[in-house]
Amino acid sequence: MEKAYLVLGNGRVFEGERIGAAGDSIGELVFTTGMVGYLETLTDPSYAGQIILQTFPLIGNYGVISPDFEGNCFARGYVVRELCEAPSNFRSEYALDRFLKERGIPGICGVDTRAVTRLLREEGVMNACICAEIPADLAPVRAYAVKDAVRTVSTRETRDYPAQGEERFHVALIDYGAKRNIIRCLNRRGCRVTVVPHDTAAETVLAMAPDGVMLSNGPGDPQENVYEIEQIRKLMGKVPIFGICLGHQLTALAMGGETVKLKYGHRGANQPVRLCGGSRTYISSQNHGYAVVSESMEGIARLSYVNANDLSCEGLEYPEQRCFTVQFHPEACSGPRDTEFLLDRFIAMMGGDGRA
Repeated sequence: MEKAYLVLGNGRVFEGERIGAAGDSIGELVFTTGMVGYLETLTDPSYAGQIILQTFPLIGNYGVISPDFEGNCFARGYVVRELCEAPSNFRSEYALDRFLKERGIPGICGVDTRAVTRLLREEGVMNACICAEIPADLAPVRAYAVKDAVRTVSTRETRDYPAQGEERFHVALIDYGAKRNIIRCLNRRGCRVTVVPHDTAAETVLAMAPDGVMLSNGPGDPQENVYEIEQIRKLMGKVPIFGICLGHQLTALAMGGETVKLKYGHRGANQPVRLCGGSRTYISSQNHGYAVVSESMEGIARLSYVNANDLSCEGLEYPEQRCFTVQFHPEACSGPRDTEFLLDRFIAMMGGDGRA
């Protein structure tokens, strides 16, 4: 295999072997802790502009299974300790290396991913490049920034997905980088889902007469989405709203809150989330590098969940606006399904349950 290098913005160099597509690539290096779900990770639009490092040491052992894709692949690179070249699974269609090549994603294996992860935890997320030769000048690597991420990943046209069985409700899903399982979970609950582009005007959404609006997950800095934030502000109080991940952050900004970039984010299928005012802790799937500043929401919303590790904001309630949002993924696939009940709560809210 061809020699390759993972070069970090701080100058650290890790030698490995080339996997995936040829060519060099620069991105924001982040790590995710899932033991399984590498296909869902690679096809999650929320990783747009980023180089993904898997902390689990063996990746690709069950191959590529296209029905498990959550969307298109917008990652800038892929880093693993060991890539399985001979997957064994009755659903496998082909090996992961081919997936990366076909989508033009450069990768590297044979890297001490544990050492890189520890470095990111200590120094914070930083830019990196996957390259064939160690660059003499790291200025382009350090200058890289994820820009226009939502516009890059969002659908360009409105699409309709019928309910499974009898149609109970109609949901407008604003696509900031939506994962397909959001649609599947709503369809299974009797919802027809209309997916609309990220820049759809609030008036256009309301003209569809939806029973509820879902604000999806997505990539990038939430504060960059000025127009989208204004549309959410216009929707608040007009129709039941459920926001996930980026949708959670954008709603907070629309209501006057603040967001902050985390040191290394929360990415993986094992993030503990604690219910405020209760004794329950849920294991959740997460993928985000920004968080809502809890203190900025005082007097605006009620804090409903916090991260059990760092106490960052994981959920907010807006009872008067018939809206609630969470930072984690209740529709997680693959991942824990501990919080799928929140989707049922959204269904109840659309059905007129004021307590939802």
